[in-house]
Amino acid sequence: MVLNKHKRRFRMNKLAISLLLLIGIATVWFYQEMQRTNNHPVVIAFGDSLTEGFGDIHGEGYIDGLEKELNSQEGHQPYRIWNYGIVGQESSGVLKQLNDTRIVSKLGEAEHFIVFIGTNDLLHNNGGDFAPLNEKKIKEGKDQYVENLKKILSILQNENIQAKIAVLGLYNPYPDDKEIEKEIDKWNHTTQQLIKNNERITYVPTNDLFKNKYKSKYFSDSLHLNEKGYKIISRRIMERYDFGV
Repeated sequence: MVLNKHKRRFRMNKLAISLLLLIGIATVWFYQEMQRTNNHPVVIAFGDSLTEGFGDIHGEGYIDGLEKELNSQEGHQPYRIWNYGIVGQESSGVLKQLNDTRIVSKLGEAEHFIVFIGTNDLLHNNGGDFAPLNEKKIKEGKDQYVENLKKILSILQNENIQAKIAVLGLYNPYPDDKEIEKEIDKWNHTTQQLIKNNERITYVPTNDLFKNKYKSKYFSDSLHLNEKGYKIISRRIMERYDFGV
């Protein structure tokens, strides 16, 4: 009887030791996994529906494509892209996001920022569509957009003194319309002038990407891209912006 008690006690002690070992191993694994995850380079993207990925029924538009492209490169930690794009957002909306302490507290974690904004600013100031064009209203909208963009870039650079920034230019969803093309070119030229002397900011053009292409193949509606269209944006970013991979 006493012997059986000792046996049971021995087995219980052995089981307790085994459990402690398992807990120890799990703790070490969890810590290492957290360290590995925390070492992933972070990209933070701000924008409107084109950044959120509206029209891509399978994912987050160019963000998904860019993440796949980046993580297909060998010899670096996998990238994570935090997508802060919002459908319908204008440049003033990005400024509001950058006044949100929950977002500002994360800016220091980024190695790169992407800013793709302005389409809704242009549309809103023209009355919600591209026809007819009101050049006076569009110019007023452009002036306010530039002021907002200047503030956006200033905040990003002040909150993170090392991260680089990709600013994507606007594209004309109606490339055969010369009047719209002229306005898109003006907005893009103004953006380029704003950032041209800043070594931390790279301008990535997009307006040439959909010229001479069948619109139905790359667009989900009159403005937004589909999965194939967003992939073209992803490739252009990889071609024109240096992520260090």
